[in-house]
Amino acid sequence: MALSLVAAMSMGLLAGCDAQQKEQVHLTVKTPALSSVSVCDPEIDSADEFLVKMARAFAAQYRDADVTIDVVTFSQTGEDGAVTDCFDTENAVDVLYEGYFNMATYIHTGRVVPLDDIITDEIRTDISESTWAISQIDGKTYMMPFLSLQNVMSYNKALFREAGLDAFISGEDEIQTWTLEEWETILNTLAERLPAGKYPMMMYAKNNQGDTHIMTLLRSHGSGFFNEKGKLNLNTEEGIAALQWLKDGYDRGWFPPKCENLEIIDAANLFRNGQLALYVSNNALVSVYPHLEIGYVNFPSQSGDGYATSFVTGFEVFDNGDEMKVKVGKDFVKFIYQHEEWLDYSAGGIPASSRVTEKYKDQIFMLDAFHRNNENAVDFTANNPNWRGVRAVFFPHIQDLLRGDKTAAEVAAALDADCNAAIEAGYKNSTLHQ
Repeated sequence: MALSLVAAMSMGLLAGCDAQQKEQVHLTVKTPALSSVSVCDPEIDSADEFLVKMARAFAAQYRDADVTIDVVTFSQTGEDGAVTDCFDTENAVDVLYEGYFNMATYIHTGRVVPLDDIITDEIRTDISESTWAISQIDGKTYMMPFLSLQNVMSYNKALFREAGLDAFISGEDEIQTWTLEEWETILNTLAERLPAGKYPMMMYAKNNQGDTHIMTLLRSHGSGFFNEKGKLNLNTEEGIAALQWLKDGYDRGWFPPKCENLEIIDAANLFRNGQLALYVSNNALVSVYPHLEIGYVNFPSQSGDGYATSFVTGFEVFDNGDEMKVKVGKDFVKFIYQHEEWLDYSAGGIPASSRVTEKYKDQIFMLDAFHRNNENAVDFTANNPNWRGVRAVFFPHIQDLLRGDKTAAEVAAALDADCNAAIEAGYKNSTLHQ
């Protein structure tokens, strides 16, 4: 009887343990390879590094499930393989951290869940309404804004001095502006005076990584890039003039030779090695080139005020058919925004959080300058669906332009036709998660 009683009690205890056993949940958090300057943690220099820290802290304190989280980094050219191609596989992304200009496409697949139910009043009021608006479609929030980045151009002061362009070098931490005539003087002078193996300005069109800066350059002669309906509108006098300007610059030696075959990493390496005078930059890339003396300038514009592009980076949660994973993914994102220790990492750019901005305002490089420059920032997606589809058809036409296979007018017409077809397909195929 004693043995039977002990056995029965043991079975009861085991049954109780089984009843209390937590569900095992595995999350895959993905991010492209993104540099990140961290004023709160000097050991961090990339997004995946702070995501790993966040994931470990979340899993250690979570009580609704036993959670394991893998942080996966993919190349900037491997976006489709890492996200859409992985739908309905064991490698599907549960939480994505990156820029909204790519994320908007995923929202329209119906896989990205609204996050309004995890946004507390405290979180809501800590982030500006304009930033929330960028992250929303039809009044629902599909991305949690973490930080914003403003793309301008950086220039190597040593190469400017080597070419006798001292008059254009600023001694202040500021974002300069040059007129179109000054841009042409600078680029022509660099092309004439820099020694072999050194080049005036970046240009790369091998893949879709060149689109953002090229699209901004195509505003240089007065084009608004989009029409009133948000469609590309480059087949105009201003758009054709800008395209011709790029082609003329190619022929004058403004860019590395055969730049239609280069990608962003090639240009980055040239700039890092002191072989490129002008390169696209943003406030998250400040520490990437500590050995260079760098100045900052807006992209060229007809008015002379210059242009910048600004985009929000943050978190999306995907529905892969597992309700528990969706819940844990949303809880993970909420955890970040409810704990100052993790929200502080947004100071690697311009924080979406006003609280973090105030806390680190004296440590964030050129924060005031970038804030003032917001008035020169342009919307380079017009919140169109299928922007990745636009990017996929954009760069082949720029290759045609640079190679001289098509005229500027022909390229302008082709860009409008193919990019707007991609946008239309995005609207036609759009579905939003409810």
